[in-house]
Amino acid sequence: MFHKEGHKIILLTLIVVVGLFLIADAYISVSWVSTLVMVGLLIFLILILQFFRNPKRHTVNSDNTVVSPVDGKVVVIEEVFEKEYFNDKRIQVSVFMSPINVHVTRYPINGQVVFSKYHPGKYLVAWHPKASEENERTTVVVENKNYGKVLYRQIAGALAKRIVNYAEVNQRAIQGTDSGFIKFGSRVDLFLPLDANIKVELNQKVRGGESIIAEK
Repeated sequence: MFHKEGHKIILLTLIVVVGLFLIADAYISVSWVSTLVMVGLLIFLILILQFFRNPKRHTVNSDNTVVSPVDGKVVVIEEVFEKEYFNDKRIQVSVFMSPINVHVTRYPINGQVVFSKYHPGKYLVAWHPKASEENERTTVVVENKNYGKVLYRQIAGALAKRIVNYAEVNQRAIQGTDSGFIKFGSRVDLFLPLDANIKVELNQKVRGGESIIAEK
């Protein structure tokens, strides 16, 4: 199953790959060169299909938990001052996605979307300390009855040139369902209340919609 954001790119890639296959077969007389080109094209197609895959996830829906919004590796767990929306201290948990991870962004909690904003910006590498403030990004805040307001931020990276955000103010957020997509590698930051019981560790691999980041 492939994400809707990839349908046009997959179709275009398939057309290009088939066309280049035919050209390679017809005009490259050296067999090993022709084979090498075809193998390279197949690998490219497989990588595109891999990137836009959208596997089903089995979210155990609960107002007592915050689940990871994306697949990847936990790279930050620290107390920070969040200055865009809260203007106070929060626990930041950041998940870095490599190009081979699933790039669907999912709602980490149930609740109501109370803030959603897009910020144009740079394309620093996603693990750069200033990426959260200077890169292209979207900020979404969901209000939940147990956690209050939780903020998550999609951040573009050096390869990510487009962030898709489906969250709209006053929309109902359902934990584990699609809330956006980041094309070609990046990270997502979560900002949680200081009393949140964090259940992950640095460098831990997490799965979007399934891995529990925090629990009441």
